[in-house]
This record gives sequence, C-alpha cells and structure tokens, in this order.
Amino acid sequence: MTLRTLLLGACSALAFAGMASAETLTIATVNNGDMIRMQKLTDDFKKKNPDIDLEWVTLEENVLRQKVTTDIATKGGQYDVLTIGTYEVPIWAKQGWLLPLDNLGKDYDADDLLPAIRSGLTADGKLYAAPFYGESSMVMYRKDLFDAAGLKMPDAPTWDFIADAAKKITNKDKEIYGICLRGKAGWGENMAFLTAMSNSFGARWFDEQWKPQFDQAEWKDTLNFYVNLMKEAGPPGASSNGFNENLALFQTGKCGMWIDATVAASFVSNPKESTVADKVGFALAPDKGLGKRGNWLWAWNLAIPAGSQKVEAAEKFVAWATSKDYTNLVAEKEGWLNAPPGTRSSLYANADYQKAAPFAKMTLDSINAADPTKPTVKPVPYVGVQFVAIPEFQGIGTAVGQQFSAALAGQVSVDQALQSAQQLTTREMTKAGYIK
Repeated sequence: MTLRTLLLGACSALAFAGMASAETLTIATVNNGDMIRMQKLTDDFKKKNPDIDLEWVTLEENVLRQKVTTDIATKGGQYDVLTIGTYEVPIWAKQGWLLPLDNLGKDYDADDLLPAIRSGLTADGKLYAAPFYGESSMVMYRKDLFDAAGLKMPDAPTWDFIADAAKKITNKDKEIYGICLRGKAGWGENMAFLTAMSNSFGARWFDEQWKPQFDQAEWKDTLNFYVNLMKEAGPPGASSNGFNENLALFQTGKCGMWIDATVAASFVSNPKESTVADKVGFALAPDKGLGKRGNWLWAWNLAIPAGSQKVEAAEKFVAWATSKDYTNLVAEKEGWLNAPPGTRSSLYANADYQKAAPFAKMTLDSINAADPTKPTVKPVPYVGVQFVAIPEFQGIGTAVGQQFSAALAGQVSVDQALQSAQQLTTREMTKAGYIK
C-alpha cells in the first residue's frame, strides 16, 4: 500500500468521523410569523454550532398540538425540541415529560424573563421551557375607518362600544367587515378567544365543585353576543378563521377591528406585510364593567422532551433562539419592530424598541394585567386565563370549540351548542373523577 493511499484513507476516515459527529435536531414548531422568521435566521446558529444540523417540522397550530402531544405521551421520540404553550408546560413537567432547562449558559439571564411569563413555565423552582414570545390580547383597529365614521376608540373600550362601532364601520359592498374574531374550532383557537371573552362577561368553565357552567346565563350572554356580532359585522366563513386567517384579512384591509394576540401588532404595523400599516391603532381588550377584561396570557415556548438523546445540542438551540442576542439579531436584520415580544424586561426598557413599537406599553400592561390565579369574576378551582390548567382540558376544550364553531356557522343554535357543551363536559369531568 502506497503512502498516498494511506493518506487518502486517513482523510476519508476523518471526513467520515466529522460527518458522523454532526447531530441533527428535529424541531417541531407552529407556522406563526415569528417562528418562520426564526427559521430564516438560523444561519447565525449554524455559524456558531457547525456540528449541529436543524430539521424543521412546521405545522398549523391545532395539528402541531395533536402531533406533539401524541409523540411525547407515547415516548415516540420524533422531536428533539418542541414548540409548546403555557398550558402544556406545568402539566407535562409534572408528568416527567420535559427536561428542566438548567444549562442554557452563563449569559442567558433567566432573571430578565418577565415574571408573568416565567412563572407559568416554572415547576418546583425550575424552568421547564424557554419563552420564544409572550402575549396577551388587545384590540387592533383601523383609525381611518373610525375617523370616517366619526368614532373615537377609548383606550379601554367596553364590549357594547365594540359592537356598536363594528356595525358602523362595516361596508360589505366593499368587503370591509367591522370585526374579525376567531371562529376555527380548537381549545387554543376559538376557545382561547371565547374563554377570555367569557371571563369579562362573568362566566367561568367550572364552579368550585368542578361543575360545568355552560347552563348559566353568563355563558349564554357571551355566546349570543359573539354570534350576533359576527353575523352582523364579521366576514363570511368566520367559523373557519383562526389567528393566521384573521391576520391575513386584517393586513389586506378587510377588517375594521381585530381582537387577538398582542404579538400580531408588529405584523399589522409592518408596511412590508400590511396594506394598512400606517392606519392601525391599539386599545385594551374590552370589558363589561365587571372588573375583568377579555385578555389572555400566553407564551409559545421551546422545550426539550425527557429521554432526548441530543440534550446538549437541544439546549444550545433553545438558548440561542430565546436569548437577548437573538432579539438583537432580529432587530439588526428585520428592525426593532419585529423583535419577538413579551418575554424579556430588557426589551421593554429599550428606547429603540419603544420608539419602533407604539404598542409596546399596551402589550406589557396587558400581559401584567392578566391573572391566571384569579381569571374570572367568580371564584374558580382552576388556574389559567383562556384555558383550564388540567390535562383533560385539551380534549374537552376542543370538543366545546367544535360546538361553538357550529353555532357561529349557523349549523346549530346557541342554546343547542351550550347544551351540548354542558353535557359533554359533565360526562368527561365525571369520568375523570372531578365530579363525584
């Protein structure tokens, strides 16, 4: 064997070893704008971590929840990093399904995370998911349409004002609808909006003995108000619209108002993405004068499933994507307006961000105002603003959401939807042992 052959063989072996040492992380994420942006910016991560490859599984919100829940519950091991919400984190941590994030690096600064967001991701004093962006909800509206109708949006509107304004600015001949609200069935789609709305109407999911409350007047008032408002001033096909569908409608000038996640503020204000960017105003989520506004509290977070074979690489990615440096990277590449909101105190103390994002203070105030421990007017046995933090809620919430979406579509009456919701929730809660 010649020296040249030996050298070639050695080089090939080294190359193979180098290839073999590269790890591929499979990351499950939601198809929201901030996550799509993150995927475009991962060259920065690759530059810092050339031995880690990334494979993305990007899914619509309801599908992501279903696939990730099934995988982690069955220990399928398909994903190395999961995008999950505030609802799942404490429940899955208690089940032992998530790893605590103890090794995100000395520069990570977990103390900079907003307390309202961080507390929902913490169990037994340990952080089990890192927030990628946090949100509450608020009113986004077209100032030009309000001016034309002689209306002025209060900083803190009532639901009655919203309904009256929605009807006045609707022009169906021009395909301008006074209000866009979630109608797509799902515990995190239409039920996120409707549960937060119902809190402000004095409704609750359960009384203190875990008895479902859909047979009470407050839920009937909530659902009737919502269905009637959407019939009079909402877009056609609203029962199929979730966050992304309503975002597209608003950005193309077809919605006068949209009540939804505060994270949307940067998208509707971005002239590259929104035809109405220079016409958008913001207000707090509405109330009914009962002491609760219809705003929620949520974060999309990155977590590592227990039993992962690639923990160190996954920790590096989670730290990168949720760090201050990532926020600065977005600001450098896309402008401060597009920095992922709602997770770090330092962002809201940043003068450049405050200048670029007129909605910054309202977002922070809305996040801080939501109280998961006292979400409703009346006492409740559960924690959670737009969800109930029990494992059974995922299935029950989606089933109830299907009934309410059917009511919006006119397939069943409001009374029928509420009766079905009461029956199915009572059955499931009895089966689970909450109702004796």
